[in-house]
Amino acid sequence: MKNKFLTNFKQAALGAAVCLITMVSCESDNNTERPSNFTLNRDDLRGTITDGEVVLSSGTYKLTGKLEVSNGATLTIEPGVVIEATDVTTAQQEIRYIAVGQGAKINVKGTATNPVIMTATKKSAGAWGGLVICGKAPINKGQTATAEVSELTYGGTDANDNSGSVRYLRLEYTGYSFNEEKEFNGLSMFGVGKGTTIEYIQAYEGSDDGFEWFGGTVDSRYLVVLNKSTQGASFVADDMFDWTEGWNGTGEYWFGLKTNDGNRGIEADNNSVNHNATPISNPTLRNLTLVGNNGGPENQAVKMRVGTNGTLDNVVIANWGTGFDIQHDESIAFVNAGSLKATNVRFVNVATKVKGSNTAGGAVDINKMVTENANAVGAGNGVDQPEWAKGWTVGF
Repeated sequence: MKNKFLTNFKQAALGAAVCLITMVSCESDNNTERPSNFTLNRDDLRGTITDGEVVLSSGTYKLTGKLEVSNGATLTIEPGVVIEATDVTTAQQEIRYIAVGQGAKINVKGTATNPVIMTATKKSAGAWGGLVICGKAPINKGQTATAEVSELTYGGTDANDNSGSVRYLRLEYTGYSFNEEKEFNGLSMFGVGKGTTIEYIQAYEGSDDGFEWFGGTVDSRYLVVLNKSTQGASFVADDMFDWTEGWNGTGEYWFGLKTNDGNRGIEADNNSVNHNATPISNPTLRNLTLVGNNGGPENQAVKMRVGTNGTLDNVVIANWGTGFDIQHDESIAFVNAGSLKATNVRFVNVATKVKGSNTAGGAVDINKMVTENANAVGAGNGVDQPEWAKGWTVGF
């Protein structure tokens, strides 16, 4: 009986092992790349990915025009890959940028020791467009709209829309300008949904905003903006962080630093045409550091206006003429209601901590919106580089 039992046991174990191997094999098969009709050329990266998955696996790829990922397709970028935008030498050439359309996905798989780098041959602010992601989450510009850069459709009704995952990415020398009213940012998020992962990303030496949210619900963590360019007024960058059109997400661990005369730390709007358009911009920010140079024409750490709401907690603001500048009746109303507020704030070398004005331009006392805390650490290390930003960023 004992030998028969052992024989049966061995047979059962062998069967289980075969089953396990089969399961692993099936799982592996399910994770293989989906074939794509896109022709990948390392020295001429451009075009539209219309199907399957395209994988950038190692080394450097030369971005020579627009690279667009369309509905149903996926662009995957492995750790350590460098995408280098070549120079735009004539007005007839395609602008270099990467755009992810609705229903498409991008998976940037950088690591803390091996980030993905999107840069340019010309090491100068505004050399190329940057990264644009368009999702199906709600906006307040209409149910859908057309992105000002890329001209792709964005917006919809899916708050949990998933455009992929972007982790450990460095965006360098972005902000290509069509004209004074139309410029690329480092990372532009148009109606991006909460199913998307956005974390550990640096915008370095861009000529427009580092990060901008056009509506959507995506959460964004561990973001860095550094602007030190001294090339002149056209290259010193716009705002570090910017939102509009009803963004309702969470931002955690943001660090912004400028030593040039670039613009604000945060510029925040709801809708400039209709201040009451819904959904109302109403993000929650935690663990934020904004370091300025106490100069430039827009020397405000945080400017919130045209009906935006929002809450901020654990904030360090250093070297700005004005800490919080809140404008227009609708945003002032949120302050008075107690919903637009900033708690645990530490000011360092800030002349005017809080400033309020109504739509008519009259001064409004809104000091109650800010609660100070001399021990606030902001993004993790006060005005200095936080530990989580070490190793994969540049410029500190």
